[in-house]
Amino acid sequence: MIGEQVSSAVEQFHAGLEANGLQGLWRVQTQTHEPRTAAVPHVWRGAMLREQLLRAGELITMDRSAERRVLLLVNPGLRAINAATHTLTAAVQMIKPGEIAPTHRHNATAIRFIIDGRGAYTTVDGEKLLMDPGDLILTPNWTWHDHGNETDTPIFWMDGLDRPLVASLNAMFFEPYAEDRQAVTLPEDYSARRYAGGHVRPTWERPSGPFSPQHAYPFAATYETLSHLARLGEASPYDDVAVEYVNPVTGGHALTTMGCEMQLLRPGVHTKAHRHVSSTVYQVFRGRGYSVVNGERLDWEQGDIFAVPTWAWHEHANGSPSEEAILFSINDLPPMQALALYREQAYEANNGYQDEC
Repeated sequence: MIGEQVSSAVEQFHAGLEANGLQGLWRVQTQTHEPRTAAVPHVWRGAMLREQLLRAGELITMDRSAERRVLLLVNPGLRAINAATHTLTAAVQMIKPGEIAPTHRHNATAIRFIIDGRGAYTTVDGEKLLMDPGDLILTPNWTWHDHGNETDTPIFWMDGLDRPLVASLNAMFFEPYAEDRQAVTLPEDYSARRYAGGHVRPTWERPSGPFSPQHAYPFAATYETLSHLARLGEASPYDDVAVEYVNPVTGGHALTTMGCEMQLLRPGVHTKAHRHVSSTVYQVFRGRGYSVVNGERLDWEQGDIFAVPTWAWHEHANGSPSEEAILFSINDLPPMQALALYREQAYEANNGYQDEC
């Protein structure tokens, strides 16, 4: 009887707390041994993505009612937020010859990584940036941007945005431009040519904001650096020959909420496994191989895109003994480091390699 009275009193107490907008910490599990995420390792096949984009091209007309012909890559564990990881949106986009994706801006930062096609453009705050395969184009927070295709073939690229992170902070803003196209006020590919030296910059340049002033990073220069490093034989045990896109003025991350990297897996290389408090989305630009993510083997080839959730063990293997593989990726490393939340751990068992399931 006494036990029943105590139980009833506790239940009434809890009900009273809830009625007053309160909750007992003892009823809520706020501490976890390690990060948890609903995201799962997943691969989106390049052939399927291209097929669906071409079909969208037949059915979807780009205008102010559908400004972008974009297919979101939805992680099976994150259908509620239509995201690739808990902080990153990944998507693929196609523009057909003669089309214009109208000008707008938003405070979700975006990147474009060109997959196929050349000669189309993105204009960012008055700078017209031509697109070639392997190029990276930045659209920082609140910059005006539009896309156009003045060639006779379609162009395909991967979009990456920090939208889930910005949405979780309830900080989303969006604004359409008055016209479909913004005025081009700078020379073509101005910023890429201004910082083409890589290791040098104008002496009069001073930091003037949190984002890289370079809006386009040509693939040729990135690949040249990767090739030089590969010939030197220096590499990460976890990513092989890998580089990060940086702000040429500060030397820091190019963007505040997304990291951008490219890695070259030399023929036959199989990296060791590690995990870190940052999630990653990879685009397979060249080659074929596989990654092992939390013991699950994910086979990939050119054109595929795959997601590695936060705090997931992962390693990569080039499936060819003679050809290199190249992976472009986005991650949420910059905000994790800025908030002092980043942590990394090497896989120590089995000489650093997971047992594949």
